[in-house]
Amino acid sequence: MTFTFTALLCLGLTLGLGTPVLAGALPKPILRAQPASVVSQHTTVIFLCEGTTEAKEYILYKGGYQILWSTEIPQSPRNKAEFSISKIDRYHAGRYSCQYQTHDGWSRESDTLDLVVTGVYSKPSLSAQPSPVVTERGTVTLQCVSGQSYHRFILIKEGPQKHAWKLDSQYNYSTREFWALFSVGPVTSSQRWTFRCYSVNKNSPQVWSEPSDPLELLVSGTLHKPTIKAEPGSVVSLRSVVTIRCQGSLDAEICVLHKEGSQNLLDTQTPVMPEKTAKFSIPSVTQQHGGQYRCYCYSSAGWSEPSDTLEIVVTGIYYHNKPSLSVLPSPVVTLGRNMTLQCVSWEGYEKFILTKDDQKFLISLNSHFIPNIRQWQALFSVDHVTPDHRGTFRCYGYYNHTPHWWSVPSEPLDILITGQLPFSPSLSVKPNSIVHSGDNVTLLCQSPFKVDTFILSKEGAAQQPQRLKSKSEAWDFQAEFFMSAVTSDLSGTYRCYGSKDSSPYLLTQASAPVELIVSASENHDHTVENLIRMRMAVMILIVIAILVFEGWGNQRQIHHEAERSSEEKEVNLSRFQSLRNNSDDSSFL
Repeated sequence: MTFTFTALLCLGLTLGLGTPVLAGALPKPILRAQPASVVSQHTTVIFLCEGTTEAKEYILYKGGYQILWSTEIPQSPRNKAEFSISKIDRYHAGRYSCQYQTHDGWSRESDTLDLVVTGVYSKPSLSAQPSPVVTERGTVTLQCVSGQSYHRFILIKEGPQKHAWKLDSQYNYSTREFWALFSVGPVTSSQRWTFRCYSVNKNSPQVWSEPSDPLELLVSGTLHKPTIKAEPGSVVSLRSVVTIRCQGSLDAEICVLHKEGSQNLLDTQTPVMPEKTAKFSIPSVTQQHGGQYRCYCYSSAGWSEPSDTLEIVVTGIYYHNKPSLSVLPSPVVTLGRNMTLQCVSWEGYEKFILTKDDQKFLISLNSHFIPNIRQWQALFSVDHVTPDHRGTFRCYGYYNHTPHWWSVPSEPLDILITGQLPFSPSLSVKPNSIVHSGDNVTLLCQSPFKVDTFILSKEGAAQQPQRLKSKSEAWDFQAEFFMSAVTSDLSGTYRCYGSKDSSPYLLTQASAPVELIVSASENHDHTVENLIRMRMAVMILIVIAILVFEGWGNQRQIHHEAERSSEEKEVNLSRFQSLRNNSDDSSFL
């Protein structure tokens, strides 16, 4: 055992010095690494040395020196041997070769195999300039960037047709980053073009950084383009869920989603049968998801054409002031007539836009400031109303620099189209069409033909008409619109319509008009009279109080004069009595 170990050691050193020890011209073995020659740290690597069936022993070398603990006596079959290294680290990186021995001596050494260990340094970033979308047989520039100082960058094209590029790094003083630009092309749609880049120090060329995130080029091919759509719709509220569906051809293997202006693919999915549809789910929409999207599909025949553009708009970004939406002349519109939708806001949005059933309707309009109401508005005119204009409308505001970020929506506005069912209901008023303010009124809408809902509309009113489910009574269908304590604001001309649940926005022809007149009530007149009487009573009380006060003052004055007269009488009487006494005394004398 000691002799064998010493002999192998001497053999390894002799081979390292380049001295041949071969007997004959045995074919050189083939050395392979499994799973690959470029592996990440902590991976288990198996070196497979393939020789002949006559081999008695295989040896693996690293850097021209024998790895003593990796000698292998082959088992059956004898034409190959495996050398396993578990938990690869940076010190296992290097150049390997192998050799085998037969009865005729040692074979020549295999071609060298470089084992590269990745993940030792932090990963760089990889981007396509100007975009990862490339035309057939076009070229593209790939930029590899790192914030750390490395001497070289290596670009790897992954897949069956692997290829590698190596460039020295450059330094950008303004960004303080190291970078390299790789020119790739011409690219074709017949294969996939997936890349990663690594950073390397020249002193240890088999020790690489972590790989960059993968970058796949999208080559606009000639195969049938997929279809793309968003569910529940392309106008989505903040923090909601949206799913983008990409449907490719039956032989599609993968589908990828790309957002315009983005350097990376949003996601890659395998389409599922039977529709061959790939689903890209966004569980919580943010403002960064707003933008334009396309999808591409790849099959064994190559890349498809890009899908049509799907525009995703995120609403609820500006939530402080939502716009308001109204329609002139009325939300109930006759087929073929004109209507104007007015969007108004206190917020100075630069643009306003309408949606119908949560899809864009018409084009956006610039807002205009109205000084007398100190608001911004836009008027959307429809010159010829058709059944396609029925539905629920909303309006939004946004700014030019963020066209995919919209405000919160206005309150919904239903546009109803009349004349779509070929009959008219009737409308009557109970107890009378002329009533007093404060009275109760019922407007009765009836139809001998089946309708599911009755609609009561006041001419010239901007608010939504009233709706009631119909009830079957005797030989007709009817609904009673009850109004309690009516006021003069309810005066006007009313019409009623019917609709079916299958098409709630398409109405019958209008009923004959009914004029409702709300006059001032007698109770109201008595109230005024009572107020007048109360005011007169108050004035009378004030006058009486003044008179009483003056009378009280006169009584005090009379009483005061009476007291003075009584005192004078007493004084005079006293004087008289005194004079009389004096007179009697004089007689006596």
